[in-house]
Amino acid sequence: MRADLAASYGEERLPRYTSYPTAPHFSKAIGPDTYARWLAELPAGASASLYLHVPFCREMCWYCGCHTQIVRRDELIAGYQRTLRNEISQIADTIGRRIKVEHIHFGGGTPTIMQPEAFADLMATMRQKFFVLPSAEIAVEIDPRTLTADMVEAMRLSGVNRASLGVQSFDPVVQRAINRVQSFEQTASVVDMLRRAGITGVNFDLIYGLPHQTVASCLDTVRRSLTLAPDRFSVFGYAHVPDFKKHQRMINEGVLPDGLARHDQACAIANALKEAGYVQIGLDHFARPDDSMAVAFEEGTLRRNFQGYTTDKSEVLLGFGASAIGHLPQGYVQNEVQIGAYAQSIAAGRPATAKGYGLTDDDRLRADIIERIMCEFSADLGDICARHGAEAGAMLSSAARLKPLISDGVVKLEGNRLAVAKDSRFLVRSVAAAFDAHLNPAKQLHSRAV
Repeated sequence: MRADLAASYGEERLPRYTSYPTAPHFSKAIGPDTYARWLAELPAGASASLYLHVPFCREMCWYCGCHTQIVRRDELIAGYQRTLRNEISQIADTIGRRIKVEHIHFGGGTPTIMQPEAFADLMATMRQKFFVLPSAEIAVEIDPRTLTADMVEAMRLSGVNRASLGVQSFDPVVQRAINRVQSFEQTASVVDMLRRAGITGVNFDLIYGLPHQTVASCLDTVRRSLTLAPDRFSVFGYAHVPDFKKHQRMINEGVLPDGLARHDQACAIANALKEAGYVQIGLDHFARPDDSMAVAFEEGTLRRNFQGYTTDKSEVLLGFGASAIGHLPQGYVQNEVQIGAYAQSIAAGRPATAKGYGLTDDDRLRADIIERIMCEFSADLGDICARHGAEAGAMLSSAARLKPLISDGVVKLEGNRLAVAKDSRFLVRSVAAAFDAHLNPAKQLHSRAV
């Protein structure tokens, strides 16, 4: 990886392109009536993925960029679970038939903050209202500090087969600086408990660019993590946006690594994981060679959605819960962010849609190009444009941001085929941004490119 490019491009703030257009471009013009119509229009053979957002934690991690709040009273969580169950039933009834589901993902917050019986009840409702395939991937995000044996048993009985554990860093100095103290022993105990329950798909989330973090501490976290042999790693750069996430003001900006230090940390983690036999997948994922995600990457079938990289092939993602985002062939929808407003909408018997975006033909074309760049580090613009009835030449001439990337050797262009140079793949978001017709660099809405 080239440090000169990290210095040139690394400070720019760009989307992670888990959607296109990205969420800042959603508007209130898309509301409950539009979403209900889109659901009713889904084709007969459509399959779906389900995302359930649980916006509660026991304490706030200061680096967090998620929609979540701190709760001490379990009654609030129980009430939210009942609202989730009602929303699932309402949306399924609006669709009007029991469609197939191949992926279910519980995100947060901390999904395992629910009582085990409540979690099992939600899974039962989804199986009743949707045809959850026996082969479906059912994944849950977990905070190892609070997971109980009873919840693991409820997950096992409910068919959960993948768990994503928040690790971030095992360095105690870093942990104290981000208000997330979590020992290696706690994490190891949870991994063992999950595997003994038959939940063998284990992912670790790591973060670089945290306060007091160094290359040495990053490598120590990787070394410890490898002894637990997770199937996948997600490695994200910390996005410091205290204007949007007020709790991040608790982090001392003076001890945050600069752009070059972040670049060095990202390189060190990537190299260590590849040396350990993991395949680097796209921007920030690593997987064992026999893992389904690594296979999808090799076969060119990898996809990208709001959970990051995925093997999910469905064109329909139904989002449940406050702030949850869904994706349908017609466009995107997002629920009310505030829990009270979300619950009021569901209680009134209408979708909780607060905003969204209706896709145009040009959006679909650009989304296809951006997804292939993000997933494969390349895109055959001739083939993609032909499928959308467009001209590759016109698309290239409109991508003014591409020219300096070509001049700097980040991008190689042969005819209409674009490829990101191997030593520049850490700038894949910069390449994808060249095809983003909605991007406004003046608005600091996203994380650093490096």
